[in-house]
Amino acid sequence: MKKTRAAIGSAAFFIAAPGTVTVLIPWLITDWESRDLLPETLSWATPVLRAAGIALILAGSAVVINAFVRFVVNGLGTPAPVAPPEHLVVTGLYRHVRNPMYVGVLAVIIGEALLLGRWELLVYAAIAFACMYTFVRGYEEPQLRRQFGQEYETYRAAVPGWWPRLRPWRP
Repeated sequence: MKKTRAAIGSAAFFIAAPGTVTVLIPWLITDWESRDLLPETLSWATPVLRAAGIALILAGSAVVINAFVRFVVNGLGTPAPVAPPEHLVVTGLYRHVRNPMYVGVLAVIIGEALLLGRWELLVYAAIAFACMYTFVRGYEEPQLRRQFGQEYETYRAAVPGWWPRLRPWRP
């Protein structure tokens, strides 16, 4: 797949998938209405939680955008299962964690929960994680094994799926 087609496909998938999971569904849950997550006796911590929420939203968004760009530039494809990459993506953040896109999306949702003070979004983050984990284990990993064989197995053995390693993996 040429980079231009991969970029267009990735942009469309970016709006459809992470856009739905991090914008549409949280909006449907909260209507972007903020509340106090903590009791009044701990109200001093609310600005700290909101600042942490903003930091998680920004960091998670940067991670997701970077991961999408890697699929286009290094994989010559998209993250969408209908137009997968031609090459296994093992550069950038993928050298630290196998699923940076999902980790970034979860960071955004948790950040929104902290920023808005909405425990419902923490429950949603847990449900989203369960769905992502199930999809990765049931579809993505078997598909990557079929498509990339030993190259993927070597990568999988060296790079954790969900908790980033501090030092980047060097193939």
